Amino acid sequence: MRCYSPYVRAVFVMLKVEPGSLHKVAEAIADLEIVSEMYSVVGDYDLLAKIYVESFDDLAEMVNDRIQKVPHIRETKTVITFDAYDVPKPKGKS
Repeated sequence: MRCYSPYVRAVFVMLKVEPGSLHKVAEAIADLEIVSEMYSVVGDYDLLAKIYVESFDDLAEMVNDRIQKVPHIRETKTVITFDAYDVPKPKGKS
């Protein structure tokens, strides 16, 4: 039985990678063709990937069966979003 939400949901996956493997992991994640955006970040995690899912089953498949199988990933943390808000752009930005 699949668990569906009424809409496509944005999900952020934070990844902690082995030292010296950031670029390899980023390329491998990009090759999966499931990530809409990805950033290197500072803090407890090294990469932040944004994916869109229609169901929690899709999320489990993407994270557990695909992302976590990429070599050199030490840890992941998934953040599921609820609502998106329109936020005005900072002055001077277009």
